[in-house]
Amino acid sequence: MSIQSFVDYLSLEKNYAAHSIAAYRKDLEDFQYYISVDFSDDNLAEINYAQIRSWIIRLVDSGLSNRSINRKTSSLNSYYKFLIKTGDITHSPLAKHKALKVQKKVHIPFSEQEIETVLSTAATHDFEAMRNKLIVELFYSTGIRRSELINLKLNGVDFEQNQIKVLGKRNKERFIPLLSTVENTLKSYIEMRKTLPQIKSPDFLFLTQKGAQIYAALVYRIINKYFSEVSSKVKKSPHILRHSFATHLLNHGADLNAVKELLGHSSLAATQVYTHNNISELKKVYAKAHPRQTKL
Repeated sequence: MSIQSFVDYLSLEKNYAAHSIAAYRKDLEDFQYYISVDFSDDNLAEINYAQIRSWIIRLVDSGLSNRSINRKTSSLNSYYKFLIKTGDITHSPLAKHKALKVQKKVHIPFSEQEIETVLSTAATHDFEAMRNKLIVELFYSTGIRRSELINLKLNGVDFEQNQIKVLGKRNKERFIPLLSTVENTLKSYIEMRKTLPQIKSPDFLFLTQKGAQIYAALVYRIINKYFSEVSSKVKKSPHILRHSFATHLLNHGADLNAVKELLGHSSLAATQVYTHNNISELKKVYAKAHPRQTKL
């Protein structure tokens, strides 16, 4: 079974995003190249675990992080599960493989004051300034992913229902409520959007000055620029704003299941990563409220 058949399966049946499919393809093609050079064999269906392990060792020796290596072996594992499903093999060579240990990343959210400073001082005098402020507001008020923001559609904004439609992973739709302050910025931005000399991507909400759909690197630069002026945190990215959204909601007593739905997570386990920052707040409440603590 060819790699292309697997790629078609991810695209047509699993509805994976284009960038995810490209990553799977590259991982598999890299492995196929390795075994063709080192073992004179390019048939992935006939590979054994010893050959895969030698590839993993090669990746470790090259200095690749354990996290990246795990992602590559995960791609390979998914491919073998696909081959079992199609009947091409009966047993995956990775069946007993254990992922390499990785150090958990700790994402430090922006403080509420840092975000408030950015939003209260952001300029809105022209199209780009208004667009950039709206991007910050939407990230923080909705918790959407960068890819979701880039692909927001103009007709997905519903001012009557005070909500916005978001297309998440695997084309799963969800609706997120809009704060009144965000609605005001949205309305101003949409009016300014109409004044662009040309609009090449009319369906998309966020456009460049030239009227084309915005792109990932631009969104990252916008967030990094704003928060570099107010925060000394090492990482200043759209994901940190998503992280801040979830953390601040939990700090103010939001239900974990509600935050899960807003974030578009398929399981609570994915949402619980945001609760570690809430521990400090819980400790404060505990210290003030526990009857034994008040007697000490």
